[in-house]
Amino acid sequence: TLAISIVFVPVLLLTGAAKYLFTPLAMAVVFAMMASYFLSRTLVPTMVHYLLRSEIEVYAQGEEEHAAAGSTGIIWRIHHGFNRQFEKIRNRYKSALSWSLDRRGLVASLFGVFCLGSIALGMLVGEDFFPYIDSGQMRLHVRTPQGTRIEDAEQMFGRVEEEIKRQIPRDELFTILDNIGLPSGGINLAFSDSASIGTGDGEILIALNKKHGPTQEYTRKLRNVLRPKFPDLTFFFQPANITNQILNFGLPAPIDIQVVGRDAKNNYKVAKEIERRVSLIPGAVDVHIHQEIDYPEIRVNVDRTKADQVGITQRDVANSLLISLSSSGQTAPNQWLNPANGVNYQVAVQTPQYRIDTFDALQRTPISSATGGNTQLLSNLATLGRGTSTAVVNHYNVQPVFDVYANVDERDLGGVAGEIRKIMKDVTPHLPKAAFLELRGQVETMRSSFVRLGIGLIFAIVLVYMLIVVNFQSWLDPFIILLALPGALSGIIWMLFVTQTTFNVPSLMGAIMCIGVATANSILVVTFANDERMEGKNAIEAALSAGYTRIRPVTMTALAMIIGMTPMALGLGEGGEQNAPLGRAVIGGLVVATFATLFFVPIAYSYLRKTAPVDMDRQIDEEAHAPNTGNGPRFNA
Repeated sequence: TLAISIVFVPVLLLTGAAKYLFTPLAMAVVFAMMASYFLSRTLVPTMVHYLLRSEIEVYAQGEEEHAAAGSTGIIWRIHHGFNRQFEKIRNRYKSALSWSLDRRGLVASLFGVFCLGSIALGMLVGEDFFPYIDSGQMRLHVRTPQGTRIEDAEQMFGRVEEEIKRQIPRDELFTILDNIGLPSGGINLAFSDSASIGTGDGEILIALNKKHGPTQEYTRKLRNVLRPKFPDLTFFFQPANITNQILNFGLPAPIDIQVVGRDAKNNYKVAKEIERRVSLIPGAVDVHIHQEIDYPEIRVNVDRTKADQVGITQRDVANSLLISLSSSGQTAPNQWLNPANGVNYQVAVQTPQYRIDTFDALQRTPISSATGGNTQLLSNLATLGRGTSTAVVNHYNVQPVFDVYANVDERDLGGVAGEIRKIMKDVTPHLPKAAFLELRGQVETMRSSFVRLGIGLIFAIVLVYMLIVVNFQSWLDPFIILLALPGALSGIIWMLFVTQTTFNVPSLMGAIMCIGVATANSILVVTFANDERMEGKNAIEAALSAGYTRIRPVTMTALAMIIGMTPMALGLGEGGEQNAPLGRAVIGGLVVATFATLFFVPIAYSYLRKTAPVDMDRQIDEEAHAPNTGNGPRFNA
């Protein structure tokens, strides 16, 4: 119980996102193990006393004699039949273990080669922060050419929506919702993961019915169909379910390559080059630059001398234009109280858009000062001109940035991130002065979490080792016990590879669980082998006897865990994909760890345990009854 529980102690020391992902599961397992141990020492013996009285007679008489007497029920016959078959398996295992002990060098070498090969295989497994969850939702962002009016964008969105309906079967489509443009006010976009930067941007939210095909397949289908069909539009998918939105920490994509610096013109060129090269990486999709630098604008060049002569400032000009074009609700909100129902309504007055259709119409806008002086036409104070500017300016740690976002499909996040880091390394020497590159997003969180969890995994093994050292009063026996762990880790790698599952948060959590169970099983074998050595048997005989005797509890413990994890490994139920890697890691690790416990641990014991362990209980008892010679206490060397 302590071996299984103590491996979760390092999890409680984690920080950041990993803390909130691992700690609840670790605490649940530890509390469940403690409760199980308490009940096994209190309730179980009591229930045995009351419910299994008839079994005492059976085992006192002997199973074979009791079965021959014919006084057995169906449950006893099943149990007796199972025992007969299990004895055959155990005898075959004894023969196999005896053969392995006769060829210890060969079997140990094969086990070492298997573990080293598994490490090489681990390079092909891949890395993800969290498994994909099919929530039946899609969130498609559509970006029209910069400067598109919201009325025109609405028509474009309608055509895209019709194409989506043609690609997804009607019986699987629940609803489609369009959000076009920017909020009119009162909403800070900094608190949203929306990628909208203008009136021509918008999102199409697609919800599927409960019974639907794989959402990822529809996402890939739309990627391949929409871009050729609408070449003037930019499409990319954002996380639709709440889990991925949280894991992205508010970013619209899991990968964010930032070009940081104040040289906007040259930094944008670097961002375009990164965008081009990243889009060629297999598995990288939806690659785009968040900021656009060709947003059309009308520049108002105020003649300060003329404006000063009539008592008007540039601020007065800006406010008057804002009130005329976008209403006074932004700068000087007015409220009207309806006396009939007592409800306040915001009053906003602006010039009708159809009246502002030329530069001449715009220049006839009245401009007044804040002090209430005379009113002038805009044409008397300023000239107008066309230009372009950046639609949105983002900052990180005060410095302006250009964000190159990328998503991942049909490949692991770690593999794509590795190739992106190579591109960043190639581009860094060509950056403008004082500029630098930064890789953020889910990739950054994944890397830091894996490093912390790796340290926690090593710390867990050290804690288990020290715990067993204290219990066995030996440095060698705990080392023999932990030799089953390479097999457990190899089994995890093979199971993930076969099931096409990546290393991620749940699978690493499963690795920690597997370490505890594998250690507990090895303790059973080594403990019994030590008892046999104390009875006078040599190392090989003790190892053979320990494996033969302990095969039942070892296999029963492993099978109970494997059977319990099978539904989780299959990903059954809604959202089952997020826990499937944990179940697969535990099953794969325990399968190989059980074979390692039953074969390699006895072989290692016969190799390393040259001398019989000291019976500490017997030694303490002898010292307690020995005559006091006055020479002080005696210690074992």
